Amino acid sequence: MNCFRRALLAFAAAALAVGPALAQGDFPSKPIKIIVPYPAGGLSDFQVRAISEPLGKLLGQPIIVDNRPGASAGIGTQAAAASAPDGYTLVFVNNGFVITPLVNRQANYDPVKNFAPISVVSTSPMVLVVNEAVPAKDVRSFIDYAKVQPGGLDYGSAGTASFGHMATAMFSQQTGLKMNHVPYKGEAPMSLALRTGEVKALITTPSPSIMGAVKEGKLKLLAVASGKPAPLMPGVKQISETVPGFTAEVWFGLFAPKGTPPAIVNKLNAALVQVLAMPEIKEKYAGVGATAESNSPAAYAKMVRDESARWADLIQKTGIKAE
Repeated sequence: MNCFRRALLAFAAAALAVGPALAQGDFPSKPIKIIVPYPAGGLSDFQVRAISEPLGKLLGQPIIVDNRPGASAGIGTQAAAASAPDGYTLVFVNNGFVITPLVNRQANYDPVKNFAPISVVSTSPMVLVVNEAVPAKDVRSFIDYAKVQPGGLDYGSAGTASFGHMATAMFSQQTGLKMNHVPYKGEAPMSLALRTGEVKALITTPSPSIMGAVKEGKLKLLAVASGKPAPLMPGVKQISETVPGFTAEVWFGLFAPKGTPPAIVNKLNAALVQVLAMPEIKEKYAGVGATAESNSPAAYAKMVRDESARWADLIQKTGIKAE
C-alpha cells in the first residue's frame, strides 16, 4: 500500500512539473499585450507599432499595443510590473525606465528586481548641437568657448532629470566645464530656446526638428555621442574623440515582469531578433533616426545594470532630482 501511495505521489509531482513546461511550449495561445507608458503618436509608440504586426505573425498571435502614459511613464511601467509573469503582458520603455527610479522615490519599481529583459529594440545616439552664433566647429573649440563664458554656459533640456539633462551634466563633469541647466517643458520649447539663443547648447536626440534646423543652418551639429561611428550620421565626429569614454545613447527595449519563465523570454527574444533584422523594419527605424538592433536577455540585463550604476553615480555626485 505504501509503495502504491509513493508511486501515486511521484506521478502527481511529475505531472505538476510537466504542466508548466507544456504551457510554455504552447506559448503564446492568446494575444500578447505590449504596454507603452508614453502617449500615442510618439517615438516609442511608432517603434512598437512598426514591429507589432510582423512580431505577431511570427508568434502566431496578435500583438495589442496599450498606451498608458502618465507619471513620467510610471503608470504603465508599474502596471506591467504587477502583471502576471506569463509573457502575455510586456512593456516597451527607453532609458528613462532606468533613470526615473533613481531620481524619484515615488516610481515604485526597480528596473532590475521587477523585470525580465527580453531585448533591446533600437538605439539612437545623442548629438551635441549649438546655436549658430556659437563660434565652434567641433567639440574642442566648443569646450574652449564654454570655458571663457562669464558665469558658465547655459544649456537646455526637455526637463529636469530628462536624459538630455543627465547626458549634459555628465559631459560637464567629464570636461570640468561650468554649465547652467535651463529646463523646458518638452522638446519644442527647448529647440526654440536654442534657435533663439536663449541657451547656447543641447545634448539631445537627433529629432526631425533638431536635424531640420541643422540642415537649414539655424543650428550647428558638432558631434555625436555614440561609442562608435553612427551609421545614420556618416562623417559626423564622436564626442569621445575629444572626451574619452563619453557616450550617451537613447535605447528602447522590451521587458516582461520578473518571474516570466526563461523559455518564454527566449521565445519572445528569438522572434524579436528576426523582426529587427528585417530590412523594412531597419528602414522604418532609420527614418526616425534610430538603428534597429537586438541582443540576448543576458546581454540586455547587463546593459540595464551597468546603466543603472552609471547614472546612480552621476546623481550621487550632482544631486539631480525629479521635479
